[in-house]
Amino acid sequence: MTGHLPLRIKSIQEFLQLRGLPGTRHPLISIINIAELKEQPRQVDIPVTTDLYFIGMSRFTQVCLKMKYGQQEYDFDKGVMKFIAPGRIFGFNTGHPEEINLSGWLLILHPDFLWHHPLASKIKQYGFFDYSVNEALFLSDSEEQTIFRLFENIAQEYNTHTDTFSQEIILSLIASLLGYSARFYQRQFITRKIMHHGILHQLESILEKAFSPEALEANGIPTVKEISGQLNISPNYLSSLLKTLTGNSTQQHIQEKIIEKAKEKLTMTDLSVSEIAFLLGFEYPQSFSKLFRSRTKVSPLEFRKAGRF
Repeated sequence: MTGHLPLRIKSIQEFLQLRGLPGTRHPLISIINIAELKEQPRQVDIPVTTDLYFIGMSRFTQVCLKMKYGQQEYDFDKGVMKFIAPGRIFGFNTGHPEEINLSGWLLILHPDFLWHHPLASKIKQYGFFDYSVNEALFLSDSEEQTIFRLFENIAQEYNTHTDTFSQEIILSLIASLLGYSARFYQRQFITRKIMHHGILHQLESILEKAFSPEALEANGIPTVKEISGQLNISPNYLSSLLKTLTGNSTQQHIQEKIIEKAKEKLTMTDLSVSEIAFLLGFEYPQSFSKLFRSRTKVSPLEFRKAGRF
């Protein structure tokens, strides 16, 4: 996929034709039972970007399928969910199709299908649509059954009903699908404690180095994107993980480190508030004082005065 501009796809039918998949009954939504496909989807050798939402659940055995998402490549095992938002770059490459045995579901949505429904704005709040491919949702057996039933119900409504209630029922089922996915992601953050606690230790080490005088002078205050990049995690996944494990987002962890360093300098040096602000990477002392007060409920000078009694 390297060296190619992404192919822009605007409609579901365009995407289905590109992959050699069956046509859609509705221009704004399609659901595919992967096990019922008579042929493997056509290989895509160039990056793709679309105006569509993709929600997929896959089970693979004898895996030779690799999915590329952004610049990362990942081998999927069975019981995996993945989510792709409009505007993301992705593509699929298969090794030896005859060795692939897969089942599962693929739901494709055009944003217009959500129009005038609460899900139109709600779907944008689910951070997992912006996770990297290696941050997929790995389902337990019971979770897989729950998700599979929801896909089956969506497919039944999609294939057998065309009355005025169909769209509302389908949207309600999709909302449930996304709600369960959010719950299962939270479970994943907690159950993968060893790996995720390792990330917390790495984060603390990265922040400590980033707030050394030399690093601050050279690079300024680190951004969420820079921190997540050093951890090889997408910004959204890192913030969701930290929110679950610590209650704070990545940005709040960065701010906590700022306040920690500020308190050290306020109590252990005679530097002015402006000097401390500049040393901590702030262009304007007022911005530093505003952040300090918002996090501690007192001004830097009030904190210094209280600490010296």
